[in-house]
Amino acid sequence: LPPAQRSRRPPPRVSAAPRPSPAGAWPFHSSLRPRHGGRDQWERRCGPAPSGHEHRPARPLKAPRHARPRSPAQPRPARAMRGLVLLLCAGATCCAAARLPGGDAAAAEVPPQPQPQVKFNLRSSPEAEEEGCALALGQQERLEECEFNVTAKTFFIIHGWTMSGMFETWLGSLVSALRAREKDANVVVVDWLALAHQLYTDAVNNTQIVGKSIARLLDWLQENPLFQLENVHLIGYSLGAHVAGFAGNNVHGTIGRITGKRLFNSLDPAGPMFEGVDPSKRLSPDDASFVDVLHTYTRETLGVSIGIQMPVGHVDIYPNGGDFQPGCGLSDVLGAIAYGTIGEVVKCEHERSVHLFVDSLVNQDKQSFAFQCTDSSRFKKGICLSCRKNRCNGIGYNARKTQNKRNSKMYLKTRADMPFKVYHYQMKMHVFSYKSLGEADPTFSVTLHGTNGDSEPLSLEMLDQIGLNATNTFLVYTEKDMGELLKIKLTWEGTSQSWYDLWKELKSYWYRPAKSSQELHIRRIRVKSGETQQRFAFCVEDSQLTSISPGKELWFVKCTEEWQRR
Repeated sequence: LPPAQRSRRPPPRVSAAPRPSPAGAWPFHSSLRPRHGGRDQWERRCGPAPSGHEHRPARPLKAPRHARPRSPAQPRPARAMRGLVLLLCAGATCCAAARLPGGDAAAAEVPPQPQPQVKFNLRSSPEAEEEGCALALGQQERLEECEFNVTAKTFFIIHGWTMSGMFETWLGSLVSALRAREKDANVVVVDWLALAHQLYTDAVNNTQIVGKSIARLLDWLQENPLFQLENVHLIGYSLGAHVAGFAGNNVHGTIGRITGKRLFNSLDPAGPMFEGVDPSKRLSPDDASFVDVLHTYTRETLGVSIGIQMPVGHVDIYPNGGDFQPGCGLSDVLGAIAYGTIGEVVKCEHERSVHLFVDSLVNQDKQSFAFQCTDSSRFKKGICLSCRKNRCNGIGYNARKTQNKRNSKMYLKTRADMPFKVYHYQMKMHVFSYKSLGEADPTFSVTLHGTNGDSEPLSLEMLDQIGLNATNTFLVYTEKDMGELLKIKLTWEGTSQSWYDLWKELKSYWYRPAKSSQELHIRRIRVKSGETQQRFAFCVEDSQLTSISPGKELWFVKCTEEWQRR
């Protein structure tokens, strides 16, 4: 402005000092006072409103916002959203705020401190009722009171979704097994029951919150130079497996064991809402330099699998194909449906991953091995029992990192009870036929005789039709160590009796040869032990008798050098 007009400008307005709020003043922003009928709503929700507020009657209803022309004076959407957030916050804390000092002094009470939604309990006892010693972020004195050993290994056990709101029995078994195997270690139970005992969808959304809480605790522990992340081991079950992934993704540094790299044991990670999603929203190999996973419940029910099916780690192990677990079979499912206990069957298979991990801790002399294979079908054929180039690995606590492995699928068979270890054998038989049999569909079984005793008859699973004048491969396994194999008895039980086979027999009844005329010739069986990687060749006991027919058997003994060269 010209100098002549500047003097005409009114002096700047000085705002008056804010007036002190009277006793009992509304503790929130003025826009949240109980007006427009809000006082009634407040009192229904929280009891009498603080004194010192007049009741204003509700104003008449206005036309909907979309029916009114918007004027420049109306608040912007962002401002309205801020008000909505404040209102939601007020609704969540109104009852405590109404009793703050300055309200009704006669009834004034200090509200209780909110309990943390994620707790870290250092366990010294496997008893589920004992919570252990609580660790708290930033409280060094709690580490000393709990006798936390900053130089020892530290295990974090992370549970999954819960319907009961209580710890399950497996947690005590795992705590006990870890303390027995690593006597000086810290075993910390991550208690997020408050966030897990909710609708499954809400619990899923809470997994990232819990993962970040674990990461913050680890970052604080790292402020002590004696605490090393390579001594940290995360063990997550079901939803807890994804929590472990989020923790590893948010911590500063690397978590690990032995190699100084991160390591997670993931026990049957949850499938619903994680199957097929972006790796940043679930457990993945990117969360750590080594992630090994046990999949025990990948069978779909109504299009949904309780455990995740896809490989999500560096090494993904599928015991018994990852679907039907011994001891949790079809007969148990039918019985559970009849008695209304189907949840126990689901729990049996889903929870088997935890018991396999416990088994790897306590039965050091009976360690199970898994074998790399492209899929379960090929493994069941006995094709994948090689340990060359790191193609076999221990499971659970004994899993080891292998170089340049990612989403490596591995398979094994197990027993129904602990110890779960079985002994795998690959069998190769070259089957000859000198007669036109059409389609041969025999049912074979073998009995192994070794230095440690004899096995039960073991069925040879026929996934495909047996190949005539070709080499056929089978997988058999025993629950006990046979020692050195001495003899093999091969028995032809007869044709398989599926509905398809019965229908096929009826159709070909008039022109198909009788069963007694069926005859196959087998001269040699080659055997490879999965656990020892030893190979053996067994030849027919009588070189002149190589034929076998339904109901008959053949005996095989170790081949002589002459047979070995054939």
